[in-house]
Amino acid sequence: MMGINDLIMNALPLPVLTVGPEHRVVHANAAAESFFEMSLRMMQRQKLSDILPFGSPVMALVEDVRQRGSSVSEHRVDIGSPRLGPERIVDVFATPLGDDSENVIVMLQERTIADKMNRQLTHRGAARSITALGALLAHEIKNPLSGIRGAAQLLEQSADENDRLLTRLICDETDRIVKLVERMELFGEERPVERGPVNVHGVLDHVKRLAQSGFARHIRFVENYDPSLPPVLGSRDQLIQVILNLVKNAAEAIGIDAMDGEITLSTAFRTGVRLQVPGSQERLSLPIELSISDNGPGIPSDLLSDLFDPFVTTKVSGSGLGLALVAKIVGDHGGIIECEPAPRRTTFRILLPMHRANDGREADL
Repeated sequence: MMGINDLIMNALPLPVLTVGPEHRVVHANAAAESFFEMSLRMMQRQKLSDILPFGSPVMALVEDVRQRGSSVSEHRVDIGSPRLGPERIVDVFATPLGDDSENVIVMLQERTIADKMNRQLTHRGAARSITALGALLAHEIKNPLSGIRGAAQLLEQSADENDRLLTRLICDETDRIVKLVERMELFGEERPVERGPVNVHGVLDHVKRLAQSGFARHIRFVENYDPSLPPVLGSRDQLIQVILNLVKNAAEAIGIDAMDGEITLSTAFRTGVRLQVPGSQERLSLPIELSISDNGPGIPSDLLSDLFDPFVTTKVSGSGLGLALVAKIVGDHGGIIECEPAPRRTTFRILLPMHRANDGREADL
């Protein structure tokens, strides 16, 4: 029968191991079994060095705790391995189990969610930092561009064939700049947006129909939906804009010549993720998860930290505003977005708040 200490250990959401002499695993909680994808009985037959990658600093940390007789912690330790997956970054907290015991308690906290929160705040700041720039461009550039285009059209009327190529070039480039400026204007829109209950599956299905009838007609779509998912609190039009942008990016990453292109649309209900609302002590729960994955070549690692910043792009002719706008809209919804790269697989994951009725009850569609 399970004792009270075992019940407490299994209730903890973080992986916790008890490491005995010779680094043998004495005990592990349920979160550790899930983290290492290994049963307690199997872990008890192994040493810590068998579970973690060769030369992991966690072993040295355990020895340090034994020698000091006090708690030691180390932050941002990479315990990635072929079995655990690449770049599994954790904070490690180790403490002796009693004064005379050789057993050491080791607790791991994966940095994925914490880093996601920090990066999302940075994404929001980067997106909002160009709000004033968008308004300035709209006012100071669009008017003179209109004059330039009008002058080019007048010249075209009396120009010969060769000169018409030049006037047409002026008009085309002017139109291209106007489109860029109009996209910048979107960042300057601070008007309140009416929000209500939105069925995310309706949003995803709408975007999929648009994609399959146009830019992604050569790509296979896979749906992995949670049918019981409650509605999100948001703007349907803006969420369509977000998902359409991400699906279009996925299709462009796969390429028009790909024979096995695949985009996966997923939804899930995740508990336990909360984000503090800026300017208040309120913590907003973000249980609704939307994922868009593609099997394209992936995103260069040197761009990942700046991916949602304005003017950062992997496209030869891209403006780099699409993901910045996505980050702004998701941030305005009180959510977070993160890119999770893997070999031949790129996943954009969005977490959003759930819609609730005025009396606090979950809303039904």
